[in-house]
Amino acid sequence: MSRIFTVSFASVYPLYVAKVEKKGRTKAELDQVIEWLTGFGSAALERHLEAGTTFEDFFAGAQLNPRASSITGVVCGVRVEGIEDPLMQKIRYLDKLVDELAKGKPMHKILRA
Repeated sequence: MSRIFTVSFASVYPLYVAKVEKKGRTKAELDQVIEWLTGFGSAALERHLEAGTTFEDFFAGAQLNPRASSITGVVCGVRVEGIEDPLMQKIRYLDKLVDELAKGKPMHKILRA
């Protein structure tokens, strides 16, 4: 079991926010990306942040977007589409979307519209 599974989503979320804001994107855009991937609206996301939900529990309650499997590419030197552990793959999907947002990719491409 990877250590990231037991890390609270709330401890990583500010890092995601800082990463995208540093590159000129907004927290609202980050939240939109998270909602697209997980189905968690702003109220549900806020509940997870306040509760200190682990990544394991965060993704256990998520309704993963059916188009999530179209997220491809490399995160931390590993191709996300080749990750065998389902939970790790979901975490890396999120990482990849945050990277795309920070790199200035248009929202319609990030959201696979």
